[in-house]
Amino acid sequence: MPKDWLEWHDLYNSEPKLQQRLEIVREYISYSLDNSPTGAIRVVSACAGDGRDLLGTLANHPRTKDVYARLVEINPELVERGRATIESLGLTKQIEFINGDATATDNYVGAVPADIVIVCGIFGNLADENELNRLLGNLSFLSKKRAFVLWTRGNSNGIAYSETVRKYFRDFGFEEVNFKLTATGDMGVGIHRYLGENLPTPKEEKLFVFSGVPNKAR
Repeated sequence: MPKDWLEWHDLYNSEPKLQQRLEIVREYISYSLDNSPTGAIRVVSACAGDGRDLLGTLANHPRTKDVYARLVEINPELVERGRATIESLGLTKQIEFINGDATATDNYVGAVPADIVIVCGIFGNLADENELNRLLGNLSFLSKKRAFVLWTRGNSNGIAYSETVRKYFRDFGFEEVNFKLTATGDMGVGIHRYLGENLPTPKEEKLFVFSGVPNKAR
């Protein structure tokens, strides 16, 4: 089992469910870019890891030059990986990788409201549904009206946790664009659109509390 988040991300090299999840997330990022208005596209990614979902998509997308993104990740080694990829893609003037706490609203000031919000790998690492509701409520700070929000949630022990997430998104004023399970059947990936108005100031200083650990990540 992975002892830290760096090792956990290395599982993308061997775990089919993670590889399949990543493929769907990239598909949804590409869709979001294709369907964003003409001009600059703002993207934010919370708990971004090494940014392989967004950066892998931007490596070969016709709207890459329109993207201005901020990725936030607390693990410094993952951030360095991501920054190296950004440099290799020639996108250092468009994409910034913040080594910081993704739960802190201060790390998004100046980059929001965004056209695309990526909150993948987070929902399965929240303590309970109250914490999920807290994060969904705070998405109104990160998101423009009509912004795309991408998320993931693992299912386990016969419980379809992703279905609960879909329900709560509806309750918080989001319209579902698409949802898919991985071929392994235990990872859900969704894309929603925010129908409400952007809140220029956050409801609270912490967007959520991340309580997951690498060897139990879902």
